[in-house]
Amino acid sequence: MASQSFKAWSVVWASTAAFTVCFMIWMMFAVIGIPIKENLQLNETQFGILVALPVLTGSLIRLPLGMWTDKFGGRVVFFILMLCCVAPIWLISQATQYWHFLFIGLFVGIAGGSFTVGIAYCARWFPKERQGLAMGIFGAGNTGSAVNKLVAPAIMVAFGWAMVPQVYAVLMLVMAVAFWFFTYTDPKHIEGGTVTVREQLQALKDPTVWRYSQYYSIVFGGYVALSLWMTKYYITEYGFDIRLAALLAAAFSIPGGVLRAIGGYISDKFGAHAVTWWVLWISLVCLFFLSYPQTQFTVLTVSGPKTFHIGLNATVFTVIMFTMGIAFAIGKASVFKYISDDYPKNIGVVSGVVGLAGGMGGFVLPIMFGVLVDLTGVRSSAFMLMFGIVWVSLMWMYVTEVRPLSRRGLEPTHFTR
Repeated sequence: MASQSFKAWSVVWASTAAFTVCFMIWMMFAVIGIPIKENLQLNETQFGILVALPVLTGSLIRLPLGMWTDKFGGRVVFFILMLCCVAPIWLISQATQYWHFLFIGLFVGIAGGSFTVGIAYCARWFPKERQGLAMGIFGAGNTGSAVNKLVAPAIMVAFGWAMVPQVYAVLMLVMAVAFWFFTYTDPKHIEGGTVTVREQLQALKDPTVWRYSQYYSIVFGGYVALSLWMTKYYITEYGFDIRLAALLAAAFSIPGGVLRAIGGYISDKFGAHAVTWWVLWISLVCLFFLSYPQTQFTVLTVSGPKTFHIGLNATVFTVIMFTMGIAFAIGKASVFKYISDDYPKNIGVVSGVVGLAGGMGGFVLPIMFGVLVDLTGVRSSAFMLMFGIVWVSLMWMYVTEVRPLSRRGLEPTHFTR
């Protein structure tokens, strides 16, 4: 009979693999949306809606999925969720009109709700002092965004974009079966009928939960939004083809997923507050440089007019995006360390609320990116918007966490929860 430790790690690795596949599918339109945009002659706002709509359902369903996970257990909820996604994924390949993609995309987006299920499912297999690491490893499934950018373009070039959802549908079915055989159920993790829906929804009244939701709307919502947007950004800003654009965009997505496990370890060691505080500051600095648009200006000098150009080239841009991807990865883990520390008995519900907020950030931001580009004609306006959001979050954190600590004579960097 398998030991408890073996079961715990089997659950984590199988859940991480399943979440990686779910995240690939959730981010699918980031790549296949580009030829669809060209075929249907969509503007930037319409493209933003196309890539963001699956994120909407994946976000809204996170709260009920978190509640069901607390009541019925993560294994059965995760398995059923994956099976429900197979048919809609395949149907994407049969769509021909804009509304077809929008409608079917709503159902495909359910795959994004797997995060809330898996994060609570994995955390309950470990003691409190190791939950940050366990959740960080599971959260590394965000790398599915990068895997999608590497796999989907290759399939598209060889067989056309319609083959991508067909391959992904088969992959999801195989992954669901494998997940069931490599995971376990622990009855002690299931609340069953002991917790009512009303009691679960009390988390919605907690202002602390909403503050954590704001942090997560940046580190996860911003990650999702930029993962959806970056491939097209490289194509339009720097003139790259889709394969090179997707590869460079993966430089942001890969650390944003893989390093989440390290973020969990760091959060266990130094505390959620200190880690999140520095993550937001690093993100703010990165966004400051990313916000500056390509600028050309002429100066009248004593020897005549001289024209200068200021702007990030593709190399510097990619390095800064890579740095921000690392910060976001660590921040995603640190926010959920807050949750496991403060709400150990209802991780599913609270992570559902926070995950919903993060997902909604991933839904709203790409649409706003498209609107801003259509209104201003400035592609870097997407980063200007995110700079403002991070600044507001830092001020909120300062008022609610840093100042109270300072009054007690504590340094934020030494604060642990």
